[in-house]
Amino acid sequence: MKVMFLPFLLLLIMPENAPDALELSHDGQTIERISREDFSITYLDENMVDHQKFESFLDELDDKLSREPVNAIIDEKGSIVQGKAGTRIDRMKVKGQFYQYFYTNSLTSITVPMTPVYPQVDAELLEEIRAQHIGNYLTYFKKGNKARSKNISLATHAINNHVVFPGELFSFNKVVGKRTKEKGYVRAPVIVRGELAEGIGGGICQVSSTLYNAVDNAGLKIVERYSHSRNVPYVPPGRDATVSWYGPDFTFKNEYNQPVLIQAKSANGKVMVRIHSSDLLEKNAE
Repeated sequence: MKVMFLPFLLLLIMPENAPDALELSHDGQTIERISREDFSITYLDENMVDHQKFESFLDELDDKLSREPVNAIIDEKGSIVQGKAGTRIDRMKVKGQFYQYFYTNSLTSITVPMTPVYPQVDAELLEEIRAQHIGNYLTYFKKGNKARSKNISLATHAINNHVVFPGELFSFNKVVGKRTKEKGYVRAPVIVRGELAEGIGGGICQVSSTLYNAVDNAGLKIVERYSHSRNVPYVPPGRDATVSWYGPDFTFKNEYNQPVLIQAKSANGKVMVRIHSSDLLEKNAE
């Protein structure tokens, strides 16, 4: 085999009788067949790997095979439910195996190597940060309004069990996500430019407003908050936090030295938000 060295490049003449394709398998099933031609470029009459194209392929492979970790949570009975580790492809190992196929005649198939991805919030952390109750707030709504009640329930569920780490910024819009029909949100009354109208996700501002008051009671730093253009019935004037996917957001920052846990629930015409943290909680030094 002839080897030519150039700065930052390793160029080799392709071996004769090399395998036509590399077979990639996962969980006992073939998922891809790739060839040198798929990722080959020519430089000075030598074949070499198109690294940018191969990196894009690895991104697609990771999207296909990776599994997100699941954080531990506290269920409705107050019991901690263990989280689950996820997985992603081991990019360095896949690259090494592919280069072995590309430059030698010794590899025809691989089982895609995976590496574990552990949840950010595990049972041990939850046990520690639910020790101290540092803030709460309660608001009421008409449970007979089914559409609004459903939207409130979905948004409350989205923020429940969310952990905000020291120095982290919480964004209501980011955590709850876009309110769409596909996610189950329905049309309900909303305030637009001071007037009542109907829109997908109407009612979730009660959740953001309840959260705002609980967070404020807990001494967390409010970064972004906007009031409605008219008073709302579920909180005192000036104590609301309006949100919109393409407009206002409610955000706060955890300036404590410990993570804080949001516990939220909607039931029987009530939205309840409680903020918890560790017994070791204290403000970070400025």
